[in-house]
Amino acid sequence: MSESTRTRARSTVESETDEQSDLTCPECGGNLVADDARGETVCDGCGLVVDADEIDRGPEWRAFDSKEKDEKSRVGAPTTNMMHDKGLSTNIDWRDKDAYGNSLSSNQREKMQRLRKWNERFRTRDSKERNLKQALGEIDRMASALGLPENVRETASVIYRRALDEDLLPGRSIEGVSTSAVYAAARQAGVPRSLDEITDVSRVGKDEIARTYRYVVRELGLEVKPADPESYVPRFASDLDLSEEAEHRARELLTNAKEQGVHSGKSPVGLAAAAVYAASLLTNEKTTQAAVSEVADISEVTIRNRYHELLEAEQGIAMA
Repeated sequence: MSESTRTRARSTVESETDEQSDLTCPECGGNLVADDARGETVCDGCGLVVDADEIDRGPEWRAFDSKEKDEKSRVGAPTTNMMHDKGLSTNIDWRDKDAYGNSLSSNQREKMQRLRKWNERFRTRDSKERNLKQALGEIDRMASALGLPENVRETASVIYRRALDEDLLPGRSIEGVSTSAVYAAARQAGVPRSLDEITDVSRVGKDEIARTYRYVVRELGLEVKPADPESYVPRFASDLDLSEEAEHRARELLTNAKEQGVHSGKSPVGLAAAAVYAASLLTNEKTTQAAVSEVADISEVTIRNRYHELLEAEQGIAMA
């Protein structure tokens, strides 16, 4: 027998011995079993814990039949309506580096550039896809500028998709419909933004936004409740650095105004701004009408008018 043959035979015996030792208890030689519930490997004879804190590489969900397993099975990131292809297409990184972080050669860079170009062409093959890509980009930009949460962006994306599917865009700009979708989604989620705030981050005028918003809501049958003035109070109070006491007092003023019917036909933004201003004075956290006007993006005249109406409503309840 040659030396190389003896070496291979010796390594084979050693590997078999290691495998057997991995399957037997080092104390009593008993069989080892895996306890998946505890993440441990234990001996079924003496109970010795051979390995602990094992990583569970299985899914985080449970399935009780094959159908449920197939439904829950997935690969990759979850789909999202905030991307025109719902996140299912391939993305080629813009950095010309390989998996180890090394720079690519000139030939490889040219090849990756061609792949990026064709990948982009295939992702937006028709006009509808290009329309959707531009609109969802606008929605994401405006939502970020307004500080809106992700669920509002998702809802706005769904509203725009519905408008596109039902052919509501002819005669209207992509920016106008996407802005209207953001405005409607924010009101549905209970984190409304005023029309002036929406206009500040949009690329279309206030009149076009209002007109398109009414059209989209009517045609899609969206259930959008009138904005509640109290929903603006926390944001205004936070921007003005007012205490929780002042915020609570502003809510009380608005509640009294609703009981007296003062809020009917009034701008919710104006009522919220006036309530915050009045509450700051009542709690000795004096702030100026100019500061409130800047935060709420509403005129000082409106704040003064609503301010007197709120105080009169509270006095009316106190007298009653």
